[in-house]
Amino acid sequence: MQVFNYTARTFSGERKEGVKQAASLNDAIGWLREQGFVPISVQEISNVAPKNSSTSFRKKVKSAELSAVYWQLTTMLESGVPVATALGTIAEDIENPQLRHIMKEVLAKVNKGEPFSAGIAEYPKVFNKLTVAMVLAGELSGNLPGSLKRLAEYFDGRDKFSKKIKVALAYPIFVMVFIVLLVVFIMSFIIPRFKMIFEQLGGELPAFTRMFMAGYDGICHNLIYILGSLVLIIFSFTLTYNKSKKGHIFYSKRFLALPLFGKLIKFAFCAMFCKTMSALLSAGVSMLEVFNILSTMSNNDIIKDAVINAKERIMEGSSISTSMTAANFFPNMVNKMVQVGEESGSLPIMLERTADFYERKVDATLTAMLSLLEPIMIVVVGGVVLLVVLALYLPIFTMGKG
Repeated sequence: MQVFNYTARTFSGERKEGVKQAASLNDAIGWLREQGFVPISVQEISNVAPKNSSTSFRKKVKSAELSAVYWQLTTMLESGVPVATALGTIAEDIENPQLRHIMKEVLAKVNKGEPFSAGIAEYPKVFNKLTVAMVLAGELSGNLPGSLKRLAEYFDGRDKFSKKIKVALAYPIFVMVFIVLLVVFIMSFIIPRFKMIFEQLGGELPAFTRMFMAGYDGICHNLIYILGSLVLIIFSFTLTYNKSKKGHIFYSKRFLALPLFGKLIKFAFCAMFCKTMSALLSAGVSMLEVFNILSTMSNNDIIKDAVINAKERIMEGSSISTSMTAANFFPNMVNKMVQVGEESGSLPIMLERTADFYERKVDATLTAMLSLLEPIMIVVVGGVVLLVVLALYLPIFTMGKG
């Protein structure tokens, strides 16, 4: 991607200056015309490379850290503090070394006369397309504090949503790890000792114990082949998923078709889609740019193709709700709320309400999944323990009776 400095006029004669991130000069000029501007000059500033920092920092920048920065910037800019002064003050207090370094580099660019949006556009792994677009829209409209406030609220909401999902999944993950560790412990320490005792005692073991020991020996003797097969399966999956378009589509369909989990993916995307779209439209970002950004927000090919399909229909002149309905992916609830929002002129508000609705749907789906997983995991843990106890203690009971 490239960043272009532009000067343009509106049809009323008002002069506009700013920056635009685009794939080419023609794309930048096309975007200006879509906004109703007459381009006067469009010049490339720099090529945007996907980098994080010139240093070797590896600490990931969290949504909560970005939200804190945006809240601080909002407060200072609303108080009349210049952007450069606000950035300099905030940068010194940031604890994350990577984010602190990046903010100082952005400050240096702002001090040289570059717009804030152009500075952050050079760090797409930290400041995504949504952030750059909203900051740019704020600069163009003269309401940068308003755009930053919406960004802060957006990242706050995303952080809370992400934490909610992590907390809900923590218990089943803990139980699964416990089961794996239990099996490893039993196979590494318990079974070998009992096997040695049985060999010393002699005599014929019960059929169940012999089957159990045969299975244990089979796993131990073929462990390398078993692990190799697992690695091969994972490698084959990764290769077909990442390298093949057909493989991508195949697995994308299968993920969405999974019981409960497929619904969870769809509901979570709908919540994120509506919340992001609401934030971008409220900031004044054009509809086509909104859909360009939304098309990058999922790795699932079915979802991505649906968003791109809707965008293409909008470009042909269809309404947003009609385009989304024709994409044949979005639930009727989303399409209807978008239609109502279009007709009433309150699309961002309707999208925000829809996002809240689907966040509640995600909560309900997670609760349903956990209510199913908990008894299954209890049965699995109990089953593993029961099998081991029966196999290892059955010979002792038999010998005691003899």
